Amino acid sequence: MKLTILGCSGGIGSGRHTTCLKVDDDVLIDAGTGITTLDFEQLLAIDHVFLTHAHLDHTLGLPLLLDSVGDLRAEPLTVHALPDVLAVLSAHLFNWHLWPDFREIPSAASPWLRFAPLDFGEAFTLKGRTFRPLPVNHVVPACGVHLATAAGSLVFSGDTTHSEAFIAALNAIPDLRHLIIDTSFENALIDIAQASKHHWPDSLAAELQALSVRPEL
Repeated sequence: MKLTILGCSGGIGSGRHTTCLKVDDDVLIDAGTGITTLDFEQLLAIDHVFLTHAHLDHTLGLPLLLDSVGDLRAEPLTVHALPDVLAVLSAHLFNWHLWPDFREIPSAASPWLRFAPLDFGEAFTLKGRTFRPLPVNHVVPACGVHLATAAGSLVFSGDTTHSEAFIAALNAIPDLRHLIIDTSFENALIDIAQASKHHWPDSLAAELQALSVRPEL
């Protein structure tokens, strides 16, 4: 398995892209502006997107991905996310007002987009890679991603702050090899970090003390 970080910034600018990770050639974890670094053939190869939550810096590339390659796809693009996240996308993004609902284009029987609800305690497996949502603590419904293969496990937190449930979930993964955790603000901006429920360096350092496993960070 190959993980490519296409974007991990909280904003945009020259050389900066918002959150988007690519797993091998066919799966994205989140769909921020990092998706714009992919060429046309790479975009066409994406079959599945796992969304950690609905904030724009993690989802805004999704409608444009479908605009770019939807008519060339043999099967719908499948978006996996918590039910609450999919409800937000339905109500506020793919709603015919902000963007067309590609679950009905070109027809409901043969759409470009498919939603696949994935709740805590559930998982899906694609080509030997198992994806499972993990509980985190953010200002909107959100999850981390546990990605397991025969070679071991990787976890991406998505956006989070202190979460005992997340640490407990990590400690229950004996083959955890790699851990990627959100740290969005410097220590001087602790008030903003707390209000928006993101980690800052000192809070993350304290959180890691509760880990009983020792992955690479």
